[in-house]
Amino acid sequence: MTYFIVRRAAGFLLTLFVVSIIVFTVMNVLPGDPALTILGIDATEDARAALRERLGLNDPVVLRYLRWAIAALQGDFGVSYSFGVPVAELVGERLPLTFALAIAGTIVTIATALFLGISAAARHGRSGDWAIMLFSQMGIAIPAFWLSMLLVLLFAVKLQWLPPGGFPGWDDPMAALRALVLPTVALALVQAAVLARVTRSAALEVMRQDFVRTAQATGFSPRRVLWGHVLPNALVPIVTIVGLQFASLVTGTIVIENVFYLPGLGRLLFQSIGNRDLITVQALVMLFSVFVVTANFIVDIAYVLIDPRLREGRA
Repeated sequence: MTYFIVRRAAGFLLTLFVVSIIVFTVMNVLPGDPALTILGIDATEDARAALRERLGLNDPVVLRYLRWAIAALQGDFGVSYSFGVPVAELVGERLPLTFALAIAGTIVTIATALFLGISAAARHGRSGDWAIMLFSQMGIAIPAFWLSMLLVLLFAVKLQWLPPGGFPGWDDPMAALRALVLPTVALALVQAAVLARVTRSAALEVMRQDFVRTAQATGFSPRRVLWGHVLPNALVPIVTIVGLQFASLVTGTIVIENVFYLPGLGRLLFQSIGNRDLITVQALVMLFSVFVVTANFIVDIAYVLIDPRLREGRA
């Protein structure tokens, strides 16, 4: 088990290193002049040249990468060109909202998908199974941004149960939670539809195993067999998909936050791209990449807890 964790940790660090090189390279080969973005078109060439020198834009790209990477490890991502404040400060202000939205979306996705997937497997070939699979197929086909607009029209405009957008802040927890209900549902339902189909397939495969038939023959209730025997043994493919879906949930916040006008990292990224604030875009893309790579690393470690063969060093 120790060897497995060490190997995964080494892969995790190597992946982050490669991602940082790719992100920095892409951001620095894009056309455009940061000095022109900061000073405007009315600035003289001498002023722009002096600013490039002060920002280190004339240094070799390798030196610039090393300087950026070392500073980023210390929490310093530079100063935003368009906002004029440290990028770390912008991230710190908006991270809690995006983090809360992604975690809430993950929880709703997992809870909904496990319930629907196991229920469909228990009703295999019957009307309940077909109904759940039809729902999941519709969920896969509907884009998240269109689902967001449908939810706003129904629950905010017509029924007026929930706010259509905006975020009141964390000072009023109940108002904050109400503002996150529709974005969370819009973010989670599409992913839950995919995960429900995976859960159903994994559960059906386990239900064909001899130990499940033995559990049924000993008189265990169907509920205990499904949730106590089938689900734990079907978790490996489910956890794999959850790890991949977390990437979609994190990147999906970019769209959802702009649809619902939420002041999170996704909206900050959108605004920074529009303002050609490349240093902020670079920091945010790297931060999103860290979220995704970390989530997959956690999934790898979860395998050790789920699969006894890994704990015994056989896989």
